[in-house]
Amino acid sequence: MTSEVLVMFALLFALLAGGVWIGLTLAVTATVLLAIYRSIPLDKLIPQYAWNILTTQELLALPLFILMGELLFRTHLSRSLFKGLAPWAGLLPGRLVHVNVIGCTIFAAISGSSAATTQVVGRMSLTELQRRGYSRDIAIGSLAGAGTLGFLIPPSNIMIIYGVLGDVSILKLFTAGFIPGFLLAGTFMAWVMIHATLKPSLIPQAEHDLRLMSWRARFAALKDLLPAVFLIVCVLGSMYGGIATPSEAAAVGVLGATIVTWVQGSLTTQAIRDVIIGSVITCSMIAVIVLGASILGNAAAFLGIPQAVAGFVKGLGLAPFSLILVLIIFYLVLGCFLDGFSMIVMTLPIVLPIVKAAGFDPVWFGIFLVLAVEMAQITPPVGFNLFVIQGLTEDTLGYIARVTLPYLIIMIGFVILLTLFPGIVTFMPTWLYG
Repeated sequence: MTSEVLVMFALLFALLAGGVWIGLTLAVTATVLLAIYRSIPLDKLIPQYAWNILTTQELLALPLFILMGELLFRTHLSRSLFKGLAPWAGLLPGRLVHVNVIGCTIFAAISGSSAATTQVVGRMSLTELQRRGYSRDIAIGSLAGAGTLGFLIPPSNIMIIYGVLGDVSILKLFTAGFIPGFLLAGTFMAWVMIHATLKPSLIPQAEHDLRLMSWRARFAALKDLLPAVFLIVCVLGSMYGGIATPSEAAAVGVLGATIVTWVQGSLTTQAIRDVIIGSVITCSMIAVIVLGASILGNAAAFLGIPQAVAGFVKGLGLAPFSLILVLIIFYLVLGCFLDGFSMIVMTLPIVLPIVKAAGFDPVWFGIFLVLAVEMAQITPPVGFNLFVIQGLTEDTLGYIARVTLPYLIIMIGFVILLTLFPGIVTFMPTWLYG
């Protein structure tokens, strides 16, 4: 069994180092392993694996959420969020910096994508914050950190991938993400308030338009949040109201996003063309990765690799908490080189049996993995949120990563908290679904 494991990792690293696409790398590695160690008809087995994974009912929600995100990217939702939140965020220490965190939290409950959340909120907020005299450090850092909430607060594309590959209920995963997602958002806001209090120079001292605004004007500004509230009701309301499954809720979300785009006058012929092309490119990329991961996962299971690795780790006698600390370090290092989707699909066939054997709930581990992916979004050199913000600001990756570091540290501490108190994750799904 040692030779199979060594050959698998050697092939993976060799192909990745050679610049081969991650999806093809996974599929080729699986095919070579089966060809070397098993005498089976690969020409029949591989197409069967491909058919099984690509026709999975739960996977249908993924392209629909991607389509919804593409539609929302072309709306004026970021402007509406800023106008609706600014009068209320101005009451807190740190003032309009909180628009980044609250705006990302709201958009995360719509889009399911971390990169889309960062792009949509940052497109408006960064320009406005800098115009008003806010420090670039706190504006950029808070956006990069809060943008990761797009994966944790449901609906979440990463949760769909994990649920399909790990055979875990997507609805339970969505439900489990609520409390950790809002707690993490609250933690980010707490840090903004502490940071702004300790270093007042980060925040402009004179913002009379916010301080002198009447309560009537503040309540009137809430009408600008109606498009976002409408979309949240469409997606989450239909799903948790028992009207729609996750896949059907994604379709409802696409309809709602189309209505918002049309009402705001953004549904032009060119916009429709861009939405279709963007959705097809993203869906194709993810489909190839998921397909390659499924083939590798099935091949590894067929060869008994996960069981062998799980047995090896179990033989080390690590306590459950020590195992989680090792996995945190492992995913932090991996996140420096791979994107979130690749991290999950490459490691899940090996890691999931290990954590199950250690007694961890698969739903809890799904949230752990999502947080690991979120950390990968803001760790250089391969951090998607860092790239998104670089595109918005033209700052260097090193600078963006430096001002985002406090949020990465907060997330590491938050993962440890969830390990010590797993009920934070499992309470809602257990209460609702048993």
